[in-house]
Amino acid sequence: MSATVAPRQAFRRAAYRFTRSWLSVLGLVMVAGLLLLAVAGPWLAPFPDHVAGSVNTAARFRPPSLAHPFGTNEVGQDVLSLVMAGARVSIVAGLAVVMLGTLVGTVIGAIAGYAGGWVDEVLMRLADLKLTIPGLMLAMAVAAALGAGMANMVFAIALSWWPGYARLVRAEVMARKEEMFVTAARAIGASGTRILFRHILPNVATPVIVKMSLDMGFAILTVASLGFIGIGVRPPTPEWGAMLSVARGYMPDFWWMALAPGMAIFVAVFGFNLLGDGLRDLFDPKARR
Repeated sequence: MSATVAPRQAFRRAAYRFTRSWLSVLGLVMVAGLLLLAVAGPWLAPFPDHVAGSVNTAARFRPPSLAHPFGTNEVGQDVLSLVMAGARVSIVAGLAVVMLGTLVGTVIGAIAGYAGGWVDEVLMRLADLKLTIPGLMLAMAVAAALGAGMANMVFAIALSWWPGYARLVRAEVMARKEEMFVTAARAIGASGTRILFRHILPNVATPVIVKMSLDMGFAILTVASLGFIGIGVRPPTPEWGAMLSVARGYMPDFWWMALAPGMAIFVAVFGFNLLGDGLRDLFDPKARR
């Protein structure tokens, strides 16, 4: 009975601490709304045929109205529908970047922190070498070399994303590998691989999760940046950065074309930052407000 009650009470205490900050709750609501759009955006859009690629040149450049809350674009498509459908591309691409960067960075950082010696030196100097190159510039170069497309864009951005996770995990592993539970695991004959992946890494998951939530907004922003310069996802696939790139040519006369995708990027970055701050305050007693 107590084994069931204890986790329940811990969850209630954590939920209480999280909800004490209205900014954290606001971030959670914003992120939940974005995830809903990522899952059901194409079906919730008021003009799903526009998402599929149909055009209506008779309705081009219409300003915001009840029928089109964010107006129409240069081919008569409803801008709101395109933004709602574009949430799937931006959220999925951002999530893929963060997950891939986390996976690579965690493995490299864990091996470097646990092995130490020359292995640590080689892997960390590789991370330092990567950090000397601006991430966006490296992503632009790789994406330009591989060609346009979501898969190439995700790989290009993730290539510049892993060093931060590698340094974080390395520091955490170095601090944990001298603790008593690791010593006890060695005493009973556990292998180094088992100690690292079954005992140490589960205990460093919290800071990694917090960093992932904070990085999601910046990953979405980087995805939009590549789309804006024409290297990422290209039209007719709706993507926020590509929509801003097209709208730039019609500014300032048809300003509403840029308003909706710009607001979507702002909400995504702001929402994930607020959620990440809330998770940091929740998991880190020293950072609690």
